[in-house]
Amino acid sequence: MKKKFLLIPVLFVSVQLMAQQRPHYTQYILNNYILNPAISGIENYMDIKVSYRDQWIGLNGAPKTTYISMQGPIAKKDYRTSSTSFQVPGENPRGKLYWENYTAADPHHGVGLTIVNDRTGSFNRFTANATYAYHIGLNPTTNLSAGFSAGITRVGIDKTKNDFTGYGDPYDPATGAVIDGEINRIRPDLGAGLWLYSRNYFIGVSAQQIIPQKVSFSDDAAYVSKGRLIPHLFFTAGYRFLLGETVNAIPSVMLKYVQNSSKNDFQPEMNLKLQYMDLLWVGGSYRYEDGYAAMAGFNVGNTFNVGYAYDFTTTSLNTVSRGTHEILVGFIIGNKYSEKCPRCW
Repeated sequence: MKKKFLLIPVLFVSVQLMAQQRPHYTQYILNNYILNPAISGIENYMDIKVSYRDQWIGLNGAPKTTYISMQGPIAKKDYRTSSTSFQVPGENPRGKLYWENYTAADPHHGVGLTIVNDRTGSFNRFTANATYAYHIGLNPTTNLSAGFSAGITRVGIDKTKNDFTGYGDPYDPATGAVIDGEINRIRPDLGAGLWLYSRNYFIGVSAQQIIPQKVSFSDDAAYVSKGRLIPHLFFTAGYRFLLGETVNAIPSVMLKYVQNSSKNDFQPEMNLKLQYMDLLWVGGSYRYEDGYAAMAGFNVGNTFNVGYAYDFTTTSLNTVSRGTHEILVGFIIGNKYSEKCPRCW
């Protein structure tokens, strides 16, 4: 019986100590905004993205993540041909001419919203944040933006998934005798970031869950085991290489720091994306001590774009998992140009 009593705190502490609390995003290169609020308003249009990630297929209780993000500029009037504009007739914004004529954006504001739901086993985490950023030009070809996000995080536990008798347990300090429904804890959420970008590179640093907070599912004073929401730090950088007039390559890296998430607290990730004009792209990535991923996507007219990734883990989970699927769909609203759908990176 004691093992059952301790099941809930052990599960929550293991989530806190052995893995990062924020979800993985294999296709971060398609939506860096989900990691960094400073990207709010970087586009010439309203950018909406919806994503679903089904991790470790075949493993009961494995993470499932859904998010929607939307961000756009305020008072941005320079609808120039740039890495975020639609293709102008007779001109390829991924070609040599784009590089030669690139200019930094005028100072402007950006706002946005992210909603993320992440379920792992009996735990469910829902986060909603509003974001704001301000973009300035450092020189004729380089911009710097700073932004922050603010909102709430709700961490819940489904008690029915932790009772194996069907009768409940009156001595469990977290669930008590009632076994239906969820116990929820709501906490404030705060993030911040910087984003340096130009015609051929980007560098970003961001922090999520800045405020460290304790989360307990028990009001029992004798129950002292608690989980903690801890800060997550991200460093991202990428560079664009022109391989021809119609093809470019964008290698990028991401370095995550989450205390007690691994042996050294850091996890690097490498990514390569090959893009044919504004139409098709393929790519791959490697996450240190975790696994590999293959990615592909396409753009449809000036309305939406689709990206898909398949992850294969190299950890011991590969004996019970059939991999991870992640799909992302983007919608573009209000761009001045009307020929073909672009992708910033």
